[in-house]
Amino acid sequence: MDDDWRLQIDLEDDGLAGNLADHMRSAELEHDLAVDIGRRVIVSHEGERIFLYAGDREQLDHAQELIQKYADGKGWQAKLELRHWHPVAEDWEDPDESEPTTDAERAAEREELMEREDAEVADRDGLAEFEVRVEFPSHAEARDFAKKLDEEGLRPVRRWRYMVVGAADEDAANELADRIRAEAPADSKVTAEGSLGYAVRHAPPNPFFFLGGLGG
Repeated sequence: MDDDWRLQIDLEDDGLAGNLADHMRSAELEHDLAVDIGRRVIVSHEGERIFLYAGDREQLDHAQELIQKYADGKGWQAKLELRHWHPVAEDWEDPDESEPTTDAERAAEREELMEREDAEVADRDGLAEFEVRVEFPSHAEARDFAKKLDEEGLRPVRRWRYMVVGAADEDAANELADRIRAEAPADSKVTAEGSLGYAVRHAPPNPFFFLGGLGG
C-alpha cells in the first residue's frame, strides 16, 4: 500500500521559509501537532520552499491548518499544496482527483496504515540517541532499501525518498551509516547525527524530522 503524502509550502518573500521552519521547531507548534498526530513528519527545506512528507493525509491536513493560520497571522502570502504519490502514474497527484475506492477498501487501507505507524511509534519509544538519515535519488530506491532494513528488524521510518533509522549510540550510528553508504544506490546522501531522543526526555516530542536539501 502506498503511504506517501506531501505538503508543499511556497512563500513569496525571501527569508520567510527560514522563519517558518524555525517556528515549526518551536514548542507551540510542536505541541499542537504532537498531541493530535503523535507520529513523525519528514521536512525538507531549501530557499523559499518547504516540503512536508507524512504517512497519511490526516497528518498533513492538520499541519496545513496550523501553518496557514500562522502565515495568515504574520500577513504572509503562502501557497500550500497537498499531493499524494500515485504508484502507477509515478507522479504527485491531487488526492481529491484520485481514482475512487470503496468504503471497505478505504477502511482496510486506513487500518493497515494505522497498524504500521503504531509499530513505528512503538519502535521509537526507546528514544534512540542517534539517527542515520538518508536521502535517496528516487522514491522506488528509498522504498526498496527501507523494506530491506525492515526485514532485518531495523525498523526504519520512510517518507517519500527519505529514511531515518535509530541507533543506540554514536558508534552504532556511524557503523550503520558506513554500511548504508556502501549498499545504498549511488548519489544517496547519508548522515549520522544526534537525535531528539535526549531532548524528548525533557520536552514534548517534535513530530518533525528536519532534513537538508530540496524535496521533490
